[in-house]
Amino acid sequence: MIPAAIPSPAESVWHLGPLPLRAYALAIILGAVLAIWIGERRYQAKGGRVGTIGDIAIWAIPFGIVGGRLYHVITDPQLYFGEGRNPVDALKIWEGGLGIWGAIALGAVGALIACRRYGVAFWPVADALAPGLLVAQGVGRLGNYFNQELFGRPTDLPWGLQIDPRFRPEGFEQFATFHPTFLYELVWNLIAAALIVWLDRRYRLTHGRAFALYVMLYTAGRLVTEALRIDTVNHIGPFRLNIWTTIIVFAGGLVLYLWARRRAADAPERLTTREDEPAGDEDAESE
Repeated sequence: MIPAAIPSPAESVWHLGPLPLRAYALAIILGAVLAIWIGERRYQAKGGRVGTIGDIAIWAIPFGIVGGRLYHVITDPQLYFGEGRNPVDALKIWEGGLGIWGAIALGAVGALIACRRYGVAFWPVADALAPGLLVAQGVGRLGNYFNQELFGRPTDLPWGLQIDPRFRPEGFEQFATFHPTFLYELVWNLIAAALIVWLDRRYRLTHGRAFALYVMLYTAGRLVTEALRIDTVNHIGPFRLNIWTTIIVFAGGLVLYLWARRRAADAPERLTTREDEPAGDEDAESE
C-alpha cells in the first residue's frame, strides 16, 4: 500500500449530454483567460488602451494552438505516421499534444500581425503578457495531470504521482508512483511570474526585457522537468530533443534581454507605432 501519494483523476472527460468536456481543453482555456486578464491589467497600467490585449489574443491564441500542434507532430511524427498509425489522429488536439515552443513562436506571429493591424507596438504587449503566459502554461499542465501523461521518473517521495497501469510506459509497468512534473512546472511558473512582476515594479522592464526574462525563467525550469520525464520522444545524441530546444531558446532569451536592455537605454518606450505619440513614463532608471 502506498503510504502517501498524489492520486490521479479517475476521469479526464465529462459529458453534458452529447457534449464532451475535456479537462485538457478546459485547462488551456482557463490558462488563456488568466493570461489575458493579467496582461490586460498590466498593459493598462502602462497607459495602454482598454481591450487591446483581448483584441490581440483573438489572433494570438489560434496561431498558438496551430503552432503548438505543428511542433508536436513534426517532432514526434512516429505517433501519427507509419505502420499501425492513423494520420488523422494528428488533428485530435483534444487528446493532448501541444508543443509550447511552437505555440509561443506562432502565437507571437499572430500577436505581431494583430499589433500591426491595430497600430500597437509589439514589445510593450509582450512585456505585459510575460507573467500571464507563465501562469497560463502552468495552469495548462493540469491537463497533463488529468490525462495522466508527461510525468517523470519513478519516485518514492511523498508527493509522488499515482499513475494507472494502462498509462505507464513500457519498462515502467512495475512502478506505481512517478515525479509529478506537471506540479513542478506549475509551481515554478507561478514563482517565476511573481518574480517578473516584482522585478518589473522595481526596475521597469520595458522594451522586451520582461518577455526575455519570461523566456529564460521558463526554460530554466523546463530543463529540470524535461530531464525527469520518461515519455517516448526523439533524441539527438544522449539528450531529448526538447532539452536541446530548451537550451537554444534560453540562449535566445538571453540575447533578447541584452538587446532590449541596450534599446531601453537609448530610447523611451512607446505604446503605439504612431510617430506623434508622446513617450511613455520612464521615471525609473533602466536596469
